Amino acid sequence: MIITKTFTAIDFETAQGASHSICQTGIVRVVDGVITEQRSWITQPPGNYYWPHFTDIHGMSAVTTANSPTFDRIWPAIAPYLSGQHVVAHNGHGFDFRCIRSVLQYYELPPVEFTGHCTYKIFRRNLADLCRQFEIPRNHHDALSDAHACAQLFLIAQKNTELAQQNPEERVINGR
Repeated sequence: MIITKTFTAIDFETAQGASHSICQTGIVRVVDGVITEQRSWITQPPGNYYWPHFTDIHGMSAVTTANSPTFDRIWPAIAPYLSGQHVVAHNGHGFDFRCIRSVLQYYELPPVEFTGHCTYKIFRRNLADLCRQFEIPRNHHDALSDAHACAQLFLIAQKNTELAQQNPEERVINGR
């Protein structure tokens, strides 16, 4: 794992099983080890369609996003946080990086290149347990809160050089 004190932590919530059905995006920007920005966007997923089980998980529904922009409308605001950056997500390779790739393909937007880091791969534990262990406050399944927790965990991991040496960096091109 490369030690970098400047990165973007990201998290997505989706409306249903399709990776491109993003209904919330949370971004936390860290510069020189200090959180400098926190942003959250609520977006209308394609067709504003939700699976009831997903609404039960994060509390968002078609009513929540009825007047929200679609992801392609907010992408210009998000892209600078990802393009050419170190991007951190919890379960990034299993979910968040796939969401980025999928939503960009869905809206026929150009791919983005970044260096991805996954706090799940680093710690090998779920986010809820890690937040309890490190006393990181968190509102489970709120994208901004989860991105903030992920940023804190990545900073903690970088302080532990032994852990950092065990997990080599991974180059991610368009979320792969």
